[in-house]
Amino acid sequence: MIAAGFSLIDQTKMITAASELARNTLRYGGGGEAHMQKLLNGARKGVGLTFIDHGPGIPDIPRALTDGYTTGGGMGLGLSGAKRLADEFELDSAPGQGTTVRICKWKPY
Repeated sequence: MIAAGFSLIDQTKMITAASELARNTLRYGGGGEAHMQKLLNGARKGVGLTFIDHGPGIPDIPRALTDGYTTGGGMGLGLSGAKRLADEFELDSAPGQGTTVRICKWKPY
């Protein structure tokens, strides 16, 4: 992110979101994968992160994205916080099928 010219604030936002999502992947998904991509959309530059697990999945996604909702005794801000910190957020999950979360941050022009 430094090489792409992101501000310290945007770097901090993505690192914080990544930390939350990685923790969820380990704690609730039993481990998994994380991928980082450079993104280009015309002259626009960004960074994308994808977290994949093969855990139990999320049965109620809207509820899981609600601030304060937790199944693990935490503050319930992991998914909702990551969504707020990223420019784009996508969550795919189903019971018994695992969870994939994709976030990205675009560098302002």
